[in-house]
Amino acid sequence: MAQIELNGKIVECVRGDITHQDDIEAVVNAANAELMPGGGVAGALHDAAGPGLAEECRPMAPIRPGEAVISGGHNLPNRFVIHCLGPVYGVDEPSDYWLAECYRNALELADSKAIESIAFPAISAGAFGYPVEGAAEVALNTVKQVLPRLESVKRVRFVLFGAGDEQVFSSRLKSTIEQ
Repeated sequence: MAQIELNGKIVECVRGDITHQDDIEAVVNAANAELMPGGGVAGALHDAAGPGLAEECRPMAPIRPGEAVISGGHNLPNRFVIHCLGPVYGVDEPSDYWLAECYRNALELADSKAIESIAFPAISAGAFGYPVEGAAEVALNTVKQVLPRLESVKRVRFVLFGAGDEQVFSSRLKSTIEQ
C-alpha cells in the first residue's frame, strides 16, 4: 500500500477487491455504455450488488466515454456506485482526455453528493486496452488537479486487483503528487 497526503486529504493505492471496500462510501464501476453486468470490474460489482443494481442502472443508459452517473450500492458495503465509461484505447480519442474526464466527473459527482470517500479501479486498463502506466499517470494527475478544490471528498483510494497494477500505481503515486 502506498499513501500520501494532498492538502489534508488522503490518496492511496492498495491491492484488493473493489467489492470489499467496507470503509468507503462510493466505489467506481469501470462500466460499459449500457451499465449492465460484464467482465472485470463491472461483472464483479454487479455480482456483489445483486440484480437491483442493473435494474436501477437501466434507465440511466447509455452513457458516453468520460461520463459519470450514480446509483445506490444495493448489496455492496458501499452507499453508492459511481459508473464511468472509460475510453477504449486507440478508439476513443484522445484517450487521455476521456480517461481524465472519467476521474474528474466521478470526483465532482461524489463531491456534489457530499461523499467523503471514493474508491477507483484502474479504469480502461483491463479489457479496454489502456496501458497501465499511462492509465496510472492520467488518473493520478487528474486527482492531483481536482482533489484540492473539492469540499467533501477527503479520501481517494485506487484499488488494484493485480500485484503488477498496484505496483505501477503505487510507484507513480508519490512521484506524480510531488511534481
